Amino acid sequence: MADPPKSLHLSPAIHEYIVAHGTPPDDVLRWLIDETKQRVPALSMMQVAPEQGAFMMVLTRLLGVQRAVEVGTFTGYSALCIARGLAPSGRLLCCDVSEEWTSIGRAAWTRAGVADRIDLRIAPAIETLRALPADATIDLAFIDADKVSYAAYYEELLRRLRGNGVILVDNTLWMGTVVDESVNDNETKAIRAFNDQVAADDRVDCVQLPISDGLTLLRKR
Repeated sequence: MADPPKSLHLSPAIHEYIVAHGTPPDDVLRWLIDETKQRVPALSMMQVAPEQGAFMMVLTRLLGVQRAVEVGTFTGYSALCIARGLAPSGRLLCCDVSEEWTSIGRAAWTRAGVADRIDLRIAPAIETLRALPADATIDLAFIDADKVSYAAYYEELLRRLRGNGVILVDNTLWMGTVVDESVNDNETKAIRAFNDQVAADDRVDCVQLPISDGLTLLRKR
């Protein structure tokens, strides 16, 4: 927990305080943090921050989520937090393309006793989403994958989201580069366009939270 905080404008001391005064990572989550650092050190910052995971677990419980979908699973931290928050008969569908990264998550899910709640599909996420029934039965969705496809994932999920359901979208502040006009790579431009799109979308209520690298919460009207 001594790494620099992922959240914008937080000192390490404040970050430690926030984590300590929420529901802190338990032994399984700490194992998953350490395992990710050891096995994919160059990409470990892709893992959601502990305070974000705690927020997602609490929100999932508050919503009484029966059916959840995650786009972009990486090593499974966010999936574990959502799965722990599901209603007793709830299920989480995870979409990812990496057997290597998600194998770390599978081990953590088994350790935590939630593997039976998670259905992992290794395939391009857009194909998995388009193959889902058109019924509006999703209670909660989380998008944390390739940024240029955010808008496409959002549209596929929104049409399947029940009224008052929630979509969470990660990295929407993109380490602050969304307001830096000198940064114009494709991912940054895609996030800016997505942020503008959902802020003006009259199908949802939208709030952008300064949690971790920016977490946008959308409620379907």
